[in-house]
Amino acid sequence: MKRLVIAAVLPLVVVQAAQAAEQDDVATIRGGRRAAVSGQEIVVTATRGEQEIAQAPASMSVVTGPELRRRPVQDLAEALKNEPGVTINGVGMTRRGISIRGMSNEHLLTLVDGRRITDSAANMAHVDFDLGWVPTIAIDRIEVVRGPLSALYGSEALAGVVNVISRRPEQRLEASALALQGVRDGEGGDTSQLSALVGGPIVEDKLGIVAWGEYRRRGRTTSHVDPLQSELEAREALSGSAIAWWKPAPGHRIEIGQAVSEDDRARDTVTTGTAPVYYEYQDHINRAQTHGSYSGSFGWGEVQARAYRSVLKRRNERDQDQTPTQPTRGVDFVADARVTVNAFTGNRLTLGAEHRNEYLRDSTINTAGEDSVNHDALFVQDEWAFGDIANLTVGSRFDHHPAYGWQTSPRAYLVLKPLEGLVLRGGVGKAFKAPSLKQLSLGYITVAAGGRFTITGNPDLKPETNTAYELGAAYYGQGWHLGATLFQNDLHGLVQTICVENCGIRGRERRAYVNVDKARIRGVELNGAWTPVESFSLSASYTYVDPQDLSNDQELAERPSHSAKWQVAWDFLPGSTASLRGRYIGRQTIYQSTVPVRLSGYDLWSMDVSHALNERLTVKAGVDNMFKKRLAETSALYTYAEPGRVFFVGLGAQF
Repeated sequence: MKRLVIAAVLPLVVVQAAQAAEQDDVATIRGGRRAAVSGQEIVVTATRGEQEIAQAPASMSVVTGPELRRRPVQDLAEALKNEPGVTINGVGMTRRGISIRGMSNEHLLTLVDGRRITDSAANMAHVDFDLGWVPTIAIDRIEVVRGPLSALYGSEALAGVVNVISRRPEQRLEASALALQGVRDGEGGDTSQLSALVGGPIVEDKLGIVAWGEYRRRGRTTSHVDPLQSELEAREALSGSAIAWWKPAPGHRIEIGQAVSEDDRARDTVTTGTAPVYYEYQDHINRAQTHGSYSGSFGWGEVQARAYRSVLKRRNERDQDQTPTQPTRGVDFVADARVTVNAFTGNRLTLGAEHRNEYLRDSTINTAGEDSVNHDALFVQDEWAFGDIANLTVGSRFDHHPAYGWQTSPRAYLVLKPLEGLVLRGGVGKAFKAPSLKQLSLGYITVAAGGRFTITGNPDLKPETNTAYELGAAYYGQGWHLGATLFQNDLHGLVQTICVENCGIRGRERRAYVNVDKARIRGVELNGAWTPVESFSLSASYTYVDPQDLSNDQELAERPSHSAKWQVAWDFLPGSTASLRGRYIGRQTIYQSTVPVRLSGYDLWSMDVSHALNERLTVKAGVDNMFKKRLAETSALYTYAEPGRVFFVGLGAQF
């Protein structure tokens, strides 16, 4: 806690000595719009090397930090909800996850500056603890890759990758602060955010540091069906980070950093037995990540080596004599290195290796109460540039898992530019996801669903796999672009629980993890943007998904077939910007027992306005969910609740 407070207060102490940062001014935002429309945004996630997004061997989109800092954003789900191909789904206990192209949230790999964070969803049910690591004030951009990237990043990247790139002010000392207050139109659900950042060189071109801290909270909201239960849980979090870098010589960089977070959740709920008991359910989550890295540029290529350790602790409390979930501690240690060789003109060859140790302490996993597994990998990637006409990226990753031996994840992707402004792209890739430590443990047993059944592990599980195909085209004109992409995911061996003993008998039913499902998810994405004048921009996207469970010949649950997003931004006065955002989520299927139920589609609208009082202070205001859409009041079968209409006001400061 002491380190968190220091990280939060430090930027405020030095703010008067800092120079103007000008990170979120209108000129910066306009520059970002121009880059997005022209396809010139620089991204790194698709190949681990810098390139323009129009030439990246993947379907990608970028959300910029200045855009996020104009509205209340408490986690990645809120940050990405307007991105093409992204939908938000429920993961239980009022929490939400991120789905890409109809894939499960468990098939999405989340990174911070290219580093894995502890995958809490792998060994804990109904959690979203991976979504709130970095506050918006510390985000430079978020890169979203739609499509498997196990060829580079290994297990979990079946659906895609979300990479949060944090800010590194290096040219001058910068400081900024952000305060946002949201007031819900109704009882409860108010939000607060207070954050600050300072960073820059201590010794010019040699030594620098960046530190940030954030406090955020959201009040719980009450269910309209049962006022004694919470529709949305309460959240309160305090987090901080400090990163230092040293450049011992031109082209060489050493970096070390530490991030910590305390996150408390609370909700009112009820038992499911014959004599219901109302009680308060609390989760206390502590997270930390320590990292160190070296990168060097040479005449023949580049070298990068790094090591990092991520820790997540969860402690549960319940009143009214209800038995809490036992404490859980997960630790990931990763060491990796890669070498990129510019073998000859137009060719970049990358070779790399990774060692990862995954450790879990949990009383339910086995009689010892702990287990671990080593993941080792080698990967190779070769990028070929054929003048200005074509780029070909081929590669593969070879992962070793003690239970399965070596798993291969190949990928090939071609980008063609036959005409000025026209980009054609297509590729195929295979990805895999190893079952979690709990799923593979013969001794794992836990009581679930309020005591209705138990779940046991299965050491005979096979990995989940996805073979993905995509083909797309985009045209970049003067101030506009249009794009279309066809995609298909063929999934095999999806892990689910099925009843194996005493089915239907409460308290005696036993379920086990098995590979039962085979699925095919295909569809199309359309996107476009138009900037007729520098002060006005319009962007929109549409996604159609056909999610089929081939094992049971039925539609996959909670995968909307149609979704659309749109945004209008207008700099209506010098220093003033307004934006209007909307998204439509189409009809989706939910299974009540085994009976399919079609839930209606819905649309959500938001708007925000910001005005620069001077070069240092900016006021912000707006409203989320303008028309007070309340999914829970439409149907109790929606797996997560929208909080309703929320008004917000804020102040940003830059020095």
